[in-house]
Amino acid sequence: MVKFTMKTLLLTVILLFGVLLGMQMAQQGLVKMKGYNDPAIEHVFTVSKTDEGQVEAAILGSKQVVNIEEKQKILEERKAFNVFSSIGKSLANTIQGMVQKAVETIHNLFV
Repeated sequence: MVKFTMKTLLLTVILLFGVLLGMQMAQQGLVKMKGYNDPAIEHVFTVSKTDEGQVEAAILGSKQVVNIEEKQKILEERKAFNVFSSIGKSLANTIQGMVQKAVETIHNLFV
């Protein structure tokens, strides 16, 4: 039994080391494969907030200024419909109604 445990433990350690080594090699490969050599672009995606309340997003070095209030108004005007949200709301209302009726029935029986 001890022999089996030692073999299993050794195999687990070797496989864990292999996974960590593979992750390191993949990260190095991604760094080599970036496709550009501009040291100014360290991050692929950065977001910062300006003093005027606008959000500035930089994707691969190209900057875009976005006003959140305008985006929110546009989304509210579109009245975006989320199927899962509506299903969840209707399910919650149904369960709430059923529990409320059950509590009222139990209350009426004992009062």
